[in-house]
Amino acid sequence: MASLRYLLAAALVVAFVLEGSPSQAQLSPSFYSSTCPNVLNIIEDVLKKAFSSDIRIGASLIRLHFHDCFVDGCDASVLLDGSDSEKFAAPNRNSARGFEVIDAIKTAVEGQCSGVVSCADILAIAARDSVLLSGGPTWKVLLGRRDGLVANQTGANALPSPFEGLNILTAKFAAVGLNIKDLVSLSGAHTIGFAKCAFFSNRLSNFSGTGAPDATMDTSLVSELQSLCANGDGNNTTPLDRNSIDLFDNHYFQNLINNKGLLSSDQILYSSDEAKSTTESLVESYSSNSNLFFANFVNSMIKMGNVSPLTGTNGEIRKNCRAVNSLTEI
Repeated sequence: MASLRYLLAAALVVAFVLEGSPSQAQLSPSFYSSTCPNVLNIIEDVLKKAFSSDIRIGASLIRLHFHDCFVDGCDASVLLDGSDSEKFAAPNRNSARGFEVIDAIKTAVEGQCSGVVSCADILAIAARDSVLLSGGPTWKVLLGRRDGLVANQTGANALPSPFEGLNILTAKFAAVGLNIKDLVSLSGAHTIGFAKCAFFSNRLSNFSGTGAPDATMDTSLVSELQSLCANGDGNNTTPLDRNSIDLFDNHYFQNLINNKGLLSSDQILYSSDEAKSTTESLVESYSSNSNLFFANFVNSMIKMGNVSPLTGTNGEIRKNCRAVNSLTEI
């Protein structure tokens, strides 16, 4: 019965998103049905091989999709190389990963459907498959995006940050058409993946000038992380969700209730003053109802995946995800 309720909820989610925005009307889950009918299988095959050698890759690809869509829409700009690359922006530098897997997918897709499937669509499909292969829900990805022609390093430097307060994060989500429910639901992707000490060590001592660790972090977790990050280089990593490291589930929200959220931007969803009237109740609901979390996560991923897509004759279909075609052809 629970699985039936989830399927009905997911169907309603897809129906709502398909009908809810004019910008999405040009996208369709069957966009490649005649031009590259095997594209989903091609991408899945490459991803399964990537997962077999690096279980972390799923979280990395979901993060790439997030970081792409929040900068000028879902146009694969995060994949571009060059001096102005978004890869060199502070939120991505030395932490964004998975580019080689996208390259491998693109090569495989081009081998069967040359010049047809965009890098932006590949990234959206790879993010969906990464959730599914990690034990999470699935959905029909709306397709038909085209690839952008420029990167925006300045925009990437303004991505939502683990150091920002709830009001700022809410505003950044609202700027791309996402609401508080989307913020909480998408944060649930931190049920898988790792984070470097550099992204949370500020919580371990003299937090916000208090002279002490963040009071909203469990004291045993503080001690464990202080040992991990003691060398001070910021590059050591630890799981975002220590309960089920590689499984996409709702334990992330249970962690927040137990003061075991790793990033400040995680824990503030439950423990900040602003959360009392905004996000706290959602965290509690998701912590006790994984079907609700999955259904809302699907909804939010579809919404995020359709932030300002390039369609029609805008942009291009890159031959190489790392460079615009004019450079590839030189």
